[in-house]
Amino acid sequence: AAGPAMGFAPVGLPSLRRASVMHFSTAARTVMSAADKSQRRKVLGTAVATAFGVAAGLQTTELVASAESADPEIMTMTTTAGDMVFEFWPEVAPETVKNFKKLAKSGYFDGQSFHRIIKGFVIQGGDPGTKVGYGPDGTLDGSDASKVRKWGTGGPGYNIKAEFNPRKHEFGVLSMARSALPDSAGSQFFVCLGNLQSLDDKYTTFGKMIKGDDVLKKLGTAETIKGDYPFARQGIEKVVISAAE
Repeated sequence: AAGPAMGFAPVGLPSLRRASVMHFSTAARTVMSAADKSQRRKVLGTAVATAFGVAAGLQTTELVASAESADPEIMTMTTTAGDMVFEFWPEVAPETVKNFKKLAKSGYFDGQSFHRIIKGFVIQGGDPGTKVGYGPDGTLDGSDASKVRKWGTGGPGYNIKAEFNPRKHEFGVLSMARSALPDSAGSQFFVCLGNLQSLDDKYTTFGKMIKGDDVLKKLGTAETIKGDYPFARQGIEKVVISAAE
């Protein structure tokens, strides 16, 4: 059976200068609010909600091919903003990479949308339910609210074990979203928009963007509404796994 919704909801976070932790018990969805001169991101999971501060700005990985990857394959993710190319890290997250490739090669991600964007923090996708919901003009005007409310709760119908590892959450890094339970990831993933030390060792990093900085920055600055939903569809049009050059 499908596990709980995949959001940012670790059991706990260390005390950070610009991040704090709050706990709730509620259905999965995302909320954005401002409080006491600081902006907090509340990410509500099925068991826990964690409030993150946005501590990092946009950086760059362009033309910096990592020597860390031992994988013979790369991924090209074609989005409505252009192409992003990623390397995989099977040496630190073999089962996560294997699962992600399997889904990608089956066409699982094709036609989905990034359903959650927080500037300076992450863009999140991988929910098959995001193939529907936007209005006829590709925006939330005329959207199907019953479909939109479910964004962030979908998955492949199974969960995979966490493979937390020493690779850091930096600009362009690919990592698995999950609920409060460590072994609850399935297909939802996020791409970092900055150096996010608060997520290190709590989410499974499994790859990094090696081309497409401008595309990621464009996606990461898309207009959003309450709930961190992009107002206009930020689509994942096609994901292709191919041999690395």
